[in-house]
Amino acid sequence: MDRQQIIEAVRSFDGALAMTPQPGSEFPELSWGDAYFFFAPDGRMPERTQPFGTIITKDYPDDASSDLTATGRFRVNIHVGRERAAALVPSDPEPTASDVFRRHPLYGDAGWVCVIEPGERTADTVLDLLREAHDTARRRAERRGR
Repeated sequence: MDRQQIIEAVRSFDGALAMTPQPGSEFPELSWGDAYFFFAPDGRMPERTQPFGTIITKDYPDDASSDLTATGRFRVNIHVGRERAAALVPSDPEPTASDVFRRHPLYGDAGWVCVIEPGERTADTVLDLLREAHDTARRRAERRGR
């Protein structure tokens, strides 16, 4: 599964916004080429809400453990909650392994999981988890009266 297929799947979720900063946009250069998924039925990026999922296409200064420097590699990050993360990833695999779930290298303790290059083993579950994360974000927004 490639990153564009994931982005298009998320865009099909009711009220989902997939931000994909591009060169020359108002977003920081470091974010260009990545994707950020929000529940935003009005189509505007929320100001005080974290995304429910992301796709990153490069190593960040404080997050290089996935070795995303190779052309075409990307990592999907999904907030699933602490209990779900523990069930999905009882022990972390090799940090650069593709098509396996692992805890997010920085936010794993906060209930985030990730997959480098989702494939045959993980692609369906990645999409299911993104849909669940979207539904959770929608319920949270509804409770807040958004």
